[in-house]
Amino acid sequence: MKKKPVSARCGLLAGGNWIIDQVKLIHVFPQPEQLANILDQSQGTGGAPYNVLVDLARMEAPFPLVAAGLVGKDSLGERILDDCKELRIDARHLRQTAEAPTSYTDVMTEVQGGRRTFFHMRGANAHWSGLDLDFDRLKARMFHLGYLLLLDELDKPDRACGTKAAALLAAAQAAGLRTSIDVVSEDSDRFTQVVTPALKYTDYCIVNEIEAGKTTGFKIRQPDGTLDTVSLRHAAGALLQLGVRELVVVHFPEGSFARTRKGDDYWQPSLKLPPKAIAGTAGAGDAFAAGVLLGLHEGWDLKKCLETGVCAAAASLSHPTCTGGMKPLRSVLSLARRYGFQQPLEPAE
Repeated sequence: MKKKPVSARCGLLAGGNWIIDQVKLIHVFPQPEQLANILDQSQGTGGAPYNVLVDLARMEAPFPLVAAGLVGKDSLGERILDDCKELRIDARHLRQTAEAPTSYTDVMTEVQGGRRTFFHMRGANAHWSGLDLDFDRLKARMFHLGYLLLLDELDKPDRACGTKAAALLAAAQAAGLRTSIDVVSEDSDRFTQVVTPALKYTDYCIVNEIEAGKTTGFKIRQPDGTLDTVSLRHAAGALLQLGVRELVVVHFPEGSFARTRKGDDYWQPSLKLPPKAIAGTAGAGDAFAAGVLLGLHEGWDLKKCLETGVCAAAASLSHPTCTGGMKPLRSVLSLARRYGFQQPLEPAE
């Protein structure tokens, strides 16, 4: 099938996991059979498309935002649809089903440092195949899909493309969309089986250092927890060799690293936030992705895209929910002036 020109398209379509996060602030995560006190609780967004689209809407992205996925016919599903309506996110492709409840996650967040633990109910997300999407009729320029490894139907094998997610991405590319993916950080050996086939049909791969390492086999953290920049660069290169067409971006608490198909490398440190500015880390990765995708859609240079990504991540860290801390783009970028960046990442040779 002949590709259509990307320039004829505008907007971002995001599909995959739609989740309501039930965030509970706890003093400390307990040992088995022990008690932990819940100090506060709130409800927020969860899942790659939900978080990314809400973040983009709150950053006042100057292009259409389109939702795709499956939620239940229940109060949580209505909450998600109401959010989309309020934020002017096109939800015509975000469908409801009576066959499964809306997915939710209990997020246990420790007050000191924001470390979190997730208890997840897959719900309707497990049944979404994306087969209802007609990419030839959709006008979006980009299709963001996530999270691989947490979409049961799309993680299934496909004879032609490897997985059903890969086939969905292939269909989007064939219609002229640029594709991007995100992955869940699960402790398993499924990355090669599920993630690798999708890379051949991915233009922009935006993952964290755990996911990059699991997919490629490189150990990106040294035994003492410090970043192994040599392994990080090797992992990014391996993702490109596995099929990513244009760009690999790996984000981590210290900042981010990007490598292009041409072999150009970019390092971007994160903001120098004081501990009191960090209320929770649950949405930082999706916020980073939203900032990068905003810049890629608008044709910014990659350095500006990465700076926007780390600033968006910093805004997300200010609130215990995934998207409650997001602000208009001008306010997000002003965080760099307020806090400054951490020391430049010094890549080892």
